[in-house]
Amino acid sequence: MIRLFVRHDVADYDSWRKVYDEFDAVRGSMGVTGDAVFQSVDNPNDVTVWHDFDTLEAAQAFGESPELREAMGRSGVQGQPQVWLTTPS
Repeated sequence: MIRLFVRHDVADYDSWRKVYDEFDAVRGSMGVTGDAVFQSVDNPNDVTVWHDFDTLEAAQAFGESPELREAMGRSGVQGQPQVWLTTPS
């Protein structure tokens, strides 16, 4: 299992969340097997999400997909996200 973490600032959490939820079917078709969303306790527009994948290749393809980039643009993501990949130890 590979877990992809992404942290980014969004213009408005509620607007971002609407697009995130609408993107659920696309995430599933791209190999996402689990996900969760977290907000900073100090700033609700500071969002961290994780997505699980069966393979590193699926996680990388998802992260590089034009569909994801387009959804992030529509959702109000601001600036460059922080992205990292992990595996259970």
